[in-house]
Order: sequence, then structure tokens, then C-alpha cells
Amino acid sequence: MRLKFFAPSALLASLVLTGCSSMVGRTPPPQLAPAQAGLLLNCENLAGFAFPNTAITAARVVPSGTLSNGGQPVGEHCQVTGQMNRRISPVDGQNYAIGFEMRLPRQWSGRYLYQGNGGTDGMVVTADGGASMGSGGILRHGLQQGFAVISSDAGHTAAQNPLFGLDPQARLDYGYQAVGTLTPMAKALIRAAYGKGPDRSYIGGTSNGGRHALVAASRYAAEYDGILANAPGIHLPKASVSNLSHVKRWGSVATTQMVNGLPDLESALPVAERRLIANAILSRCDAFDGLVDGLVQDTEACRSAFDLQRDVPTCSAARDGSCLSSAQKSVVAAAFAPVKRANGEVFYPGFPFDPGMAQPGWAEWKFRNSVRTARNPVSVGFIFSTPPSSDLAKAKDPSRTLAFALNFDIETEAPKIFATNSTYTESGMSFMTPPKASQLDSLRARGGKIIVVHGTSDPIFSIDDTEAWYKALDAHHRGQANAFARFFPVPGMGHSRGGPATEQFDALGALVEWVEFGRAPERILAGARGPGNPGGANPDVPASWSPTRTRPLCPYPSVARFKGGDAESASSFACER
Repeated sequence: MRLKFFAPSALLASLVLTGCSSMVGRTPPPQLAPAQAGLLLNCENLAGFAFPNTAITAARVVPSGTLSNGGQPVGEHCQVTGQMNRRISPVDGQNYAIGFEMRLPRQWSGRYLYQGNGGTDGMVVTADGGASMGSGGILRHGLQQGFAVISSDAGHTAAQNPLFGLDPQARLDYGYQAVGTLTPMAKALIRAAYGKGPDRSYIGGTSNGGRHALVAASRYAAEYDGILANAPGIHLPKASVSNLSHVKRWGSVATTQMVNGLPDLESALPVAERRLIANAILSRCDAFDGLVDGLVQDTEACRSAFDLQRDVPTCSAARDGSCLSSAQKSVVAAAFAPVKRANGEVFYPGFPFDPGMAQPGWAEWKFRNSVRTARNPVSVGFIFSTPPSSDLAKAKDPSRTLAFALNFDIETEAPKIFATNSTYTESGMSFMTPPKASQLDSLRARGGKIIVVHGTSDPIFSIDDTEAWYKALDAHHRGQANAFARFFPVPGMGHSRGGPATEQFDALGALVEWVEFGRAPERILAGARGPGNPGGANPDVPASWSPTRTRPLCPYPSVARFKGGDAESASSFACER
């Protein structure tokens, strides 16, 4: 037997590291002080704001009532637009810059909000901290709550989507560097506008914007006090690859074709058949929370209670919406199961069966984004893969993108999102994935807080992936992650919003209460957007529900359970394990 000897210094380092590890999650995080309000000094003068590699293109006063939200006018504010890091790509010869907009309220709360955008970015949307915060028709967005808000195009224009993936720097800006570049500039601009920098800084978004928020939690923890992520694509390239890995399966049971002769993927599982499955799920799982109300609150219990083969009729003849063929059942089962490589490795988690799959948005992500909008093929082929795919040279040609998807081989294509070369020195997984996302020690140590919300019926980013992230975070912090991080599943909600769900809520307000006043969110009040809702009606809300139904969103792993009383009121439910 060979004995190992350690130098005293090495032994001491080992003991120190062991001691530090044992303290992870045990010491309560510090409490940050509340932000202090301020007044806008001058708007037009901000046209002369100077910051390295920054060009301000306009600064103007926006009168009160020019914008509105939830039926309420947005107050007077200053709109500043500009660009950072203008350049010409040495790879594709295109002009690139990080475009941005800031909206600075006259009556300022002392808070700053980075508004992460979704999809493949490319547009400077209105910087109001609204829909990108991931709640259906939020009634009071960030600008109304007094935040100074920034939004950006993440370093490329809509016209450059998705071919910006040919430029290595544009990839990095999209992945994480735009956040890092814009943040110090935004804080300096706030200082010029109000005479002081922000007391508290927040970042939030949904989908890719939720991923941006987690990027900030891991890469830029010193800059942000509060993180809000809805439906975050934690492992976004893997999710896109996994979605494409099912296209051939869906095509095998499609019954109709598009005009170009390729299969119409939605005919593989049209809405009548999705409703059939949804009703079977409700029949098995709706009552687990103590009330039959069209919502499955206890997703974990439903995993073992619902069985696709047993609970959904199998067709003995032609498909007519009242049954699924045996082939369909095999395809659906595979689409909900974890995606595995040929060696048995789990590449991406599966999806829980949830009645929200009947909503149109589910089909949008499972089917149409692989064909008509081409979002999944071009994201994988151009933005995440090294090298970019020559098969998608005409990236907006549906016949090419569907052909790419129908011929997609995960064993061939998946390695490309991990690959690098002399031009693309960071892989797609490297620049898109928040590094060490389950070890947010820096954020916790400075008193930062994080809220993550995710719909149980999200068809593109699996809530199981988010659950696995939270479990890993909790394990790293010795079972004490809830001291600074909470994860709220939203029953029935699809990708970011929509679905038969109570998906109108103010998680941003809850985050502020936690960061600045120490009031941890034991539940978040959520409402259904029925007809007449001032934030806009959700067409997926069943007619049998009260249009003003409310439910508590409960922090994982607790579940909303009915305790008696008004079945349409959140006050009748308790969050319990």
C-alpha cells in the first residue's frame, strides 16, 4: 500500500477549505437596506452623457400618459437611446453594436432594473419592466413601480437574426457579455440622471431573459441585489437540441402535409387529442389538492398516478379525437420522457404531464417553432453549434429548416454545442449556460435574493430541469437555499405565460420586499386573467372559472391545498408539503 504525505501548507489549506464548505448555507445572509427615492435632474442633458465606447442617440422627455399599462397611465419619464461597442465583424463583415434604451422615471424609487429579453433577442423593446418579467399582463410593471429600466438587443439587430451566430463576438454578447457591458454604463447614466447611483439593482426576464437573469446571478453577482427568472432556459442549447430530436418522431404520426409536401407536425397531435390527454390527467390528478378545479397542484403525486397507456383510450380504428393510436402513444411518451444519448446518458430532463398541454402555446413550441418560425433549427444550427451549419444557409426557408429538423440526428448534432475551434473559442454551452448556477455563494453572501417561477406545462424548457437546479442549489447550501432563493411552480402555465392557469402575479414586487425589507415570500398571490381583466384576458382560462379566480403560488416543494371556503379564492388554500 502506498502512503500519501501532505505538506503542512497543503494540509492547512485542506482544513480551511473543509471548514468553509461546512459553513455553506449555515450563516444567515445579511439584510440589505431599502432603496431611497430620488428626482430626475434633467433629461435632455443626458444626450451629452459620456461613457467609454458608448454613443447616445437621443434623450427626450416622455409625458405622463404617453404609455399605459393595466388601464393606468405611466408617469412622466426620460427615454434615452444609444449604442455600445460599435464594430465591423472580421468574420461576416456586418456592422454590430449593443443597442439599448433606458427609461428613467421622474419620481424614482432609487432602484435599477435590467430587463432581459426573450428568444434570440435582436430588438430593443420598450424598457418598462413589463411582460419580460414573466407574468401574464402584470398590472404594475417596473417603470410604474419607479424603477429606472434598461432593455437591449443583446448585440445584434432583428435583421441579423439568426445569422449573427456567424460572428463569434455577437454570440458572446448574446450569451452573457451584453449584460456585463451594459450594467456599469446603465449605473453611470443613472448617476448622471439623478445625482446618485442606484441603491438597489435588479435583473429579471422570462425564457432567454430568465437565463440572462441567472447569468447575472452567477457571473455578475456583485452588481445585482435581486434576481427574477421566469421559465429560465438554464441549459437552453440542450433544450433546443432535445426539441429537435423529437421532430422525426412527430413527423412519423403526422396525418397532413404543408404546401411544400413536408409533414404538418401539429397534425401529429392536434388540439382535440391534446384535450383528450389533458382531461385524462385531470381525471387522475385534479383532486389531489383537495378540490376539483381544473388545476393539478400536486405535480409530484400526478407523476405516478397518471399513466398514458392505461388512462387514454387506444384507437381500434381511425383516429377521431376520442383516442390515440398506439404509434401516437409511443411518440408522446418519448416526447415527455428524458432525452438520452445512445450511451444511456440523460441529455435533458423530461416533462411532467400537465393539462396545460391543450393550450395553443404548447403546440407553438413543440411543432411550429421547428418549422414555420424555424426558431429551434436556426438557433441550434447557427448560434449554438460550432461550426455554424451550412445546411441552413437560407435560414428563413421553411423547407430547409424543416428538412434540417426531420433529419436531425442527436448523436451527430449534440456534440456541436460543446465544440470549439480557432474562430469560435467558446462553445454554445459555455456562453449560454450560467456557470456554477447551483453555487451562488457570492450572491448569497452579499444579501442578494433570487426568485424563479416556472409553468408546469412549459413545452420547451422543462420545469424538471429547473427543479433539478433548485435541488442542486439547496444541496450546495446545506438545505438552506430558501434563505436567499425560492422556486415557484405555476400549475397549468405554459412557456412564460398563458395556459389554464392563474398566471398574473407580481413577483418583482415580492422580490423587492424580500431584498430590501426581509419579508421572504411564503406565497405569491396569482390571478386568472378572465374576461375584463385590465391587463388583458388570457384566452386559455376556462369559461367555468371565475374570471377573477386567485390562487397562491407556493414555494417548492410545498403545494397549494384547499382548506375549505370560497373555491375561487387564494385565501382558501394553504401552502403545504
